[in-house]
Amino acid sequence: MSGEARRFDTERADPVVRRRHQIATAVRVTKRIGYAMLTVSVIGFVFGALTDFESWTVSLAALGLVGACVVLPVPIVLGYAVAKAEREDPLR
Repeated sequence: MSGEARRFDTERADPVVRRRHQIATAVRVTKRIGYAMLTVSVIGFVFGALTDFESWTVSLAALGLVGACVVLPVPIVLGYAVAKAEREDPLR
């Protein structure tokens, strides 16, 4: 049995590995959302700097930054936890 097939069978049979995979998927999606918010914040700031900081640019920059600060910490920590668990898993 190839390594890929064995890994797939183990993932299907082991609920811990399956749950870890679900968490890793959620972490990837949530990180993308958080970093997109951070990008929106930077874009809002740049537009604000170019347009003498109109109110909508300040609001966009602030909301993007607050959103990123709220969303990003949890997936970053969980991402490290999943990576550590995969490194220490004796079956892999």
